[in-house]
Amino acid sequence: MNYSATQLAKKLDISRSYLYYLKDNGVIELEMNENGRVIWSEEVYQKLQKYIKKNRVESTTEQILESRDYKTTKINNRRYLGNKYKLLPFITKVVEEECNNINTVADIFAGTGAVASAFIDKKLITNDIMYSNYICHVAWFSSETYSREKIVELISKYNKLHVFEDNYMSDNFSDTYFSLEDCRKIGFIRQDIEDKYTSGKINFRERALLITSLLYAMDKIANTCGHYDAYRQGVKFEKHLELSVPEPEVNLNVNNVCYNMDTNELAPEIEADLVYIDPPYNSRQYCDAYHLLENVARWEKPEVFGVARKMDRTVLKSEYCTQKATFAFENLIESIHAKYILLSYNNMANKGNDRSNAKISDEDIMRILRKKGEVKVFAEDYKAFSTGKSDIKENQERLFLCICHDEKKEVIPSALNYTGGKYKLLPQILPLFPKDIDQAVDLFCGGCNVGINLDCNKVLFNDSNPYLMGLLDTFRKMCKEEIFSWMYSSIKKYNLSLVSKNGYAFYDCDSSKGLGEYNKAGYNKLRDDFNKKNIRDDEYYLMLYLLIVYSFNNQIRFNRKGKFNLPVGKRDFNLKMQGKLEAFIDRVKNGDYSFRNEDFRNISMDDYTDKSFFYVDPPYLITCATYNEQSGWTENDEKDLLNYLEQLDKRGIRFALSNVLESKGKKNVILSEWIKKHTKFKAIPLNYNYTNSNYHTKKDGVTKEVLVVNY
Repeated sequence: MNYSATQLAKKLDISRSYLYYLKDNGVIELEMNENGRVIWSEEVYQKLQKYIKKNRVESTTEQILESRDYKTTKINNRRYLGNKYKLLPFITKVVEEECNNINTVADIFAGTGAVASAFIDKKLITNDIMYSNYICHVAWFSSETYSREKIVELISKYNKLHVFEDNYMSDNFSDTYFSLEDCRKIGFIRQDIEDKYTSGKINFRERALLITSLLYAMDKIANTCGHYDAYRQGVKFEKHLELSVPEPEVNLNVNNVCYNMDTNELAPEIEADLVYIDPPYNSRQYCDAYHLLENVARWEKPEVFGVARKMDRTVLKSEYCTQKATFAFENLIESIHAKYILLSYNNMANKGNDRSNAKISDEDIMRILRKKGEVKVFAEDYKAFSTGKSDIKENQERLFLCICHDEKKEVIPSALNYTGGKYKLLPQILPLFPKDIDQAVDLFCGGCNVGINLDCNKVLFNDSNPYLMGLLDTFRKMCKEEIFSWMYSSIKKYNLSLVSKNGYAFYDCDSSKGLGEYNKAGYNKLRDDFNKKNIRDDEYYLMLYLLIVYSFNNQIRFNRKGKFNLPVGKRDFNLKMQGKLEAFIDRVKNGDYSFRNEDFRNISMDDYTDKSFFYVDPPYLITCATYNEQSGWTENDEKDLLNYLEQLDKRGIRFALSNVLESKGKKNVILSEWIKKHTKFKAIPLNYNYTNSNYHTKKDGVTKEVLVVNY
């Protein structure tokens, strides 16, 4: 007998999360099914029951959780120069009242992440050049799963530690920012976190959560006035290190991404609906103020020097704190791809001492932003940071909102040559779509040619083909460099051709003859290895993509036994294919895109409004494409789909249906009658001669392709 995880946890009288904690820590050996899921068998139940009974007295995790014998912390529980937490109502009000259709928010000088946290319901892109900030962003915003029980247990153990051996921290920082006792403890904990990560006992998100807990705990007891430019002399260390359990928000967007880059280098590589900019305002370098936290976060154990015990921070220096600030700002604004840019900048041009004065003038800010679009300015009184040397009055925090000039989204092809793809039809249909889409559904997405080019950054891609959707989601999840590295190494492993590197002559072939004869043996070996693979992990889908690249006509086809069965093709991973893959991955990672493998009837309409849009490109009832073989689309399916569209219309949700009324002498009577019945719907004729796909042949008779819209 097999159980679900929920059933087994209930039977064992433990929490479901504790069950997964036991799984992740290898308490017993577990088997996986063909889909890569754990088999919770009766045998597993018996072994876990014995383990829990034996270790219940010794194990403290559940007891800790139940007793709540630990403190928790939120993202705002940290001191930081320029932190905008108190200004969040002001910032969110401006965004809510002035910005429309915001699905993706990029906070590119994110600092503590306070502003990003105000947009937790959106896809978030965060960035900071300081690793100590970046690793906290991963803790708060990453969607990587983690074991809360594991975090609680480790933090509880760390808090009970008494460390008597010296280490990097005690050797360099004792009785400066922290006592000798706390330095020893900080050094031990930080090294232990790293050891657990490198040995695979914790994942990257868990590492980030533990480092974040440590940094926040250090900040609470540090012998400073809020930054680490100096420490107070001759003080008695009364506070001692106590870690708290970070509590990130639940249900984070799976597409959230955190960067640790120079902002000006990152900006050209990302797209967002709203880009929030909060650069340094004055001469105070953040890497000077937070060098110690940066040192602990990186854990490279560099040499430190001077009274303040600072490390070399040359690579972390910001041009926004220098005379180059205006030039850097102008380059940044020019490179941003967004609907809106929101800049925070105070009015400290000449109010404090030289270090406090703003580096970019209001005149330059307005000049630069106006080149990008229309600018509005909002202001709110705000207490300025001062070292006590300046009497700063009437300080204001300003928000400069730039409504950017329309930027046409570059039209890109799918990475896949999928049957029925609409890439060549895009010049005809894209201008017919609504201009104010907040979120979209590509209901039968195929290769995603349409959805990936819609003028919105939040799209649900759905298709009934599980192999296709698994592959596309892998493109979304994996790093581009990792994907290409795997491709090149696997091409070498299976002795496949790579003409882009070696040319045709190297393989004793030419373009007209093709590469099939050379690649046949390696391709067949790859196909056999793929068909033997039981677990559908990332490698499974990368192997599938490699097969598609080298297969006949670059298609996807499985037999009834679920085996990939296309023969080798004439082409390889050429420059055109590489370019398509690179552009597609970049686009998928920039938007708020999700992938579903569902029957269209199971896609709920509840989350969509009159600002939403459904693009519907079903299998055509009167054509015979590969995906429509073996009664893949029936008259009943057609009728159910048309009823689905009627329900969308009743809810005020806009849709566009691609279909054919006539082809090869056949007529789609069901569709024709439906259009006649619904006089408010418009059937827009399309030019059939765009040589789209396999079912379009020169021998076709009259073909009437249409786009049916309800708007």
